[in-house]
Amino acid sequence: MKKFYALAVAALVFISQWATAQADLSYYLPKDVTYNKEIPTPKDILGYQVGEWHVSHDQLVMYVRQMAQVSDRISIEEYGRTHENRPLYLLTVTTPENHKNIQSIKEQHKKLTDPGASGNLDTKKMPGVVWMGFSVHGNEPSGSNASLLSIYHLAAAQGPDIEKLLSETIILIDPSINPDGLNRFASWVNTHRGKNLVTDPNSEEFAEAWPRGRSNHYWFDLNRDWLPLQHPESRGRLAKFHEWKPNVLTDHHEMGTNSTFFFQPGIPSRNHPLTPAKNYDLTKKIAGFHAKALDKIGSFYYTEESFDDFYYGKGSTYPDVNGAIGILFEQASSRGHAQESVNGVLSFPFTIRNQFTTTLSTLEAVQNMREELLAHQRDFYKESIKEAKKAPVSAYVFGSDKDKARAYHLAEIIKQHQIDIYRPKENFTVNKVTYTPENSYIVPTNQPQYKLIEGMFERRTSFQDSLFYDVSAWTLPLAFNLEHANLTSKNFKGSLLGQKLETVDFPKGQLVGGNSAYAYAFEWHGYYAPRALNTILGKGLQARVASEKFTGAEGKQFDYGTILIPVAGQSLNPEQIQQLMAQVAQDNGITVYAMNTGFTSGINLGSPGIYNLNQPKIAMLIGDGVNSNDAGEAWHLLDNRFNINTSLVNAASVNNIDLSRYNVLVMADGSYNTITENGKNRLRIWIQQGGTLIAMGNATRWLAGNKIGNFSFKKGEESEQSRKPYALMSNTNGAQVIGGAIFETDIDLTHPLGYGYYNSKLPVFRDNTLFMEPSSSPYANPLVYTAKPLLSGYISKPNLKQLGNSVAINISALGSGKVIAMTDNPNFRAFWYGTNKLFLNSIFFGQIISGNSARAEEEAHD
Repeated sequence: MKKFYALAVAALVFISQWATAQADLSYYLPKDVTYNKEIPTPKDILGYQVGEWHVSHDQLVMYVRQMAQVSDRISIEEYGRTHENRPLYLLTVTTPENHKNIQSIKEQHKKLTDPGASGNLDTKKMPGVVWMGFSVHGNEPSGSNASLLSIYHLAAAQGPDIEKLLSETIILIDPSINPDGLNRFASWVNTHRGKNLVTDPNSEEFAEAWPRGRSNHYWFDLNRDWLPLQHPESRGRLAKFHEWKPNVLTDHHEMGTNSTFFFQPGIPSRNHPLTPAKNYDLTKKIAGFHAKALDKIGSFYYTEESFDDFYYGKGSTYPDVNGAIGILFEQASSRGHAQESVNGVLSFPFTIRNQFTTTLSTLEAVQNMREELLAHQRDFYKESIKEAKKAPVSAYVFGSDKDKARAYHLAEIIKQHQIDIYRPKENFTVNKVTYTPENSYIVPTNQPQYKLIEGMFERRTSFQDSLFYDVSAWTLPLAFNLEHANLTSKNFKGSLLGQKLETVDFPKGQLVGGNSAYAYAFEWHGYYAPRALNTILGKGLQARVASEKFTGAEGKQFDYGTILIPVAGQSLNPEQIQQLMAQVAQDNGITVYAMNTGFTSGINLGSPGIYNLNQPKIAMLIGDGVNSNDAGEAWHLLDNRFNINTSLVNAASVNNIDLSRYNVLVMADGSYNTITENGKNRLRIWIQQGGTLIAMGNATRWLAGNKIGNFSFKKGEESEQSRKPYALMSNTNGAQVIGGAIFETDIDLTHPLGYGYYNSKLPVFRDNTLFMEPSSSPYANPLVYTAKPLLSGYISKPNLKQLGNSVAINISALGSGKVIAMTDNPNFRAFWYGTNKLFLNSIFFGQIISGNSARAEEEAHD
């Protein structure tokens, strides 16, 4: 014990001494290595020592470009651009001789993933491939700053050891996975850095402003986007990943300031069952190299106690289902240049050194385990094919006859993961659903990416562990709300497969019936129908929505929510309107119909049941207390995908700004404590005057607590046990968390919020324990959880009982306006295409919901 205490004190002193001192290269680099003086150091290019300042992305770009110019060991390529148009770079580091043969090395390496060709490869002569990914979270900057040292070391180190390493290894370096977030954070901490470093945690340097630099431009966590691929950073990176198929991928992160250093493996019981046990064994063997390296420099660490490898959308987990080893590093964060912690003063240089040290230990492990890692990759894909042949599911089919765009987007994602996908050769029916070559896709399981396919399509409700670091379910056909089926050997034959798709094309829209002097109509089923409507309203045209079904003169049946555009009385002439209708049909993959008479069956086109629509003028409340991820997902949907202008308004501004310029307010999950009593009254008045307020997650609880609308929630059941073991507290409480699972709801297809849906059963994503009571009005609960709602994922039995028959969407009327309360986020991570329409319907059709259908204003103040 005395020896341990002495080591701990020594380590704290060692950490603290670097809190104010400037660290030069000798602090970071190995002591037994000489460096080529012709290669510039980071300070030669940047003008300061690594760790003295936080590197901005433009400085990082300048550095990597110059290093690629001066070193024949480095090549550089741009693999994409961020939303803010910052370049994304991948550096390839190896010997000049390997560079000359890089294409053949790459092609030979990829053959390891082809079970039909990998058996003939001699892995003894093949280099290993390692991918180094730094700072996917922009405010975890020790990774990107360590990349400066990694690049310098690999370019300038001399001697037989480095030559051997580079000869036997292809090193791929992504120095900044999230340039937009990195730059945002660097600007903050550098702006608040003094000449003399201040370590007080209360200093503004450590109080990063909302939305903080963790996320990308649209406030998404890019470390959850490896599977759904909704952002350009992820799509570009994944293309390079599959171009190389690395053996090991490192993912450099930071955690709380009072922590130490973590490296995988994580908690063994929290690995995904599709990941082979060999992956864990190899990860643990590599961990020995990290431990040895960190012991050498006196850094404390831990492993196998935190984090998991379950969700395949994370950077350190996605490689595990692709025959590689993903490794998560988590370094205690200084969150600035130097900050006090329970372990002493934690300096930025210290955090960088740990990241750099484990970069080198990874390279040492890959070099020493090269043949074993190459063999694992080959065996992984051979075993995958064997498992696929024995699997009960031979193929998955999915599609939609009424909305080809959603099916297209899912097929687009699948294709990017190097999965073969086909059109059906002819029509066929499964479970009373007919799939056609025009509206459907088939994914056979008998292919090398079998495990990843299973990870995308499976429904899982039983688990070894009840705690999850992230979501427990992400079944993609459910997320897209598509018709789908598992095809077994009984109902799947190779003859079902038609065209193998090399590319996936956006569905073609069309204008049916040519020119009309009367009206045009399109149904609301299409995913991009809201974008079409927004374009039409943006041109100053009048548009209406049908609250009933009707049948046109040619026999075409139109569903609830059909959009009608009259020709007469518009600001454009008939020819211009016809051209616009043809364009919006093409751009949005929808079918627009020319209507030549209003004498339709059902309701007529002049019916009072067809309502005029106003163009939404949207403000979304943001700022302190608001969940930036949820807010960003709504912003991304509206701005990036649907071209709908959205004002981002700080929630505190509600206290004094003129709200009358908006007709829709959006409140993402959050607390909204910056809104004063005066602001709350202003909100009530705005709603009473006809505004539509859309609230999600805990924003609904905030509204209920402040009597803005009338909503109530179920209370959790009290535990029957008065005494439990203290050691079980963390796991017991954690098991009651809904980290993310998929549930079945029932939607009222006749309600304006249900327009465009054609199946009353709707899968939704949930990651909270808000259980809403039904409204006393039977017409104000358009979305309700079914009695047995679990479709995929983990939920505790008490929570499942609470969730059954609870309300997912409740509507309350205040004066002429509406408050639409959603317990869940319909825009989760941008890949929940199936529930986006709930949010968009609230925006476009909240204005037409009858006040008599919801609770009256007087009820809200009872």
